[in-house]
Amino acid sequence: MTGDEASGDAGRRTARRARVLKVAGLTLAGALVLGIGAAGWAYWHLNNNIKSVDIDNALGDDRPAKAVTTPAPSASALPTEALNILVLGSDSRSGKENKALGGGDSTGARSDTAMVVHLDAGRTTASVVSIPRDTLVTRPSCPLSSGGTSAVSYGTMFNSAYSVGGPVCAVKTVEAITDVRMDHYIEIDFSGFAKLVNALGGVTVTTDEDIDDDDSHLHLKAGTHTLDGTQALALARTRHGIGDGSDLGRIGLQQKLVKALIEQISSTNLLSDPTKLYEVADAVTGSLTTDTGLDSLTELMRLGQSLKGLAADDVKTVTMPVVTAPSDRNRVVADEPEASELWASLR
Repeated sequence: MTGDEASGDAGRRTARRARVLKVAGLTLAGALVLGIGAAGWAYWHLNNNIKSVDIDNALGDDRPAKAVTTPAPSASALPTEALNILVLGSDSRSGKENKALGGGDSTGARSDTAMVVHLDAGRTTASVVSIPRDTLVTRPSCPLSSGGTSAVSYGTMFNSAYSVGGPVCAVKTVEAITDVRMDHYIEIDFSGFAKLVNALGGVTVTTDEDIDDDDSHLHLKAGTHTLDGTQALALARTRHGIGDGSDLGRIGLQQKLVKALIEQISSTNLLSDPTKLYEVADAVTGSLTTDTGLDSLTELMRLGQSLKGLAADDVKTVTMPVVTAPSDRNRVVADEPEASELWASLR
């Protein structure tokens, strides 16, 4: 081989390597662009999943005072002020899907679950206070989305507030009976809750007695069970198959579910499985309605980061003290002064 031929072969090999490197570089660049594009789309999709209600604007200044807080040292610092969050479980009973998930025969949406979640300033403990839906209260006048206001109603069921005026009236009613400012509002759709449980691979709970409830379609022997989404939702709805059939028995099961979900989320390493992380995030955001202070993925992630050190054992679950209503043995009223003392501890 002559020097010119060797030189030509070397040149061709160099050219081939250059083409291969160019193709590899373009492929890598394309993969990065696609990856960034997919991440951007995922963020956009999850962010747009979240529905919100401007409760602050609707209620104005006629509310309990906000707690005095110390500003965070920087915009990136995690929040450390105490927070009170009204969490409602809204239960749509219409349609085949919801009937398959254990819904009843009625239509529309109801706030079957109401919990005031109090996060302490250091995010080291939390209290979850359940309000029985059958509690008779004075429902204040509420602004209506259609315009105007609702009338004050005395001795009416607590969960009628949501039916009358949605999230705004639910928040106003809770603030009226507790004199505690609700810093945020989170509503979880029950069918979305079932999807969340499935995305997490189920949730493990222990029941103290057999549950046999045809209305919620749940039949379980006493003991420890890993429930799928349909079963977990049925457990949250169950009331007739346990205890005296009152709402207080259902609240006890719902509180078990809250702690079980915290344990399940804590034990699942979502960061190591992007597919599962997205599935969980999609289920969560797709089932949420929040106030405008929490209506972005950024704000929800910020709240979640502040709670990363909170374990199930750090969460105390209680029910607002109640007694049987004198006017109706199937209803309850706040047991005073114990109820007022409980709410005062959250201010």
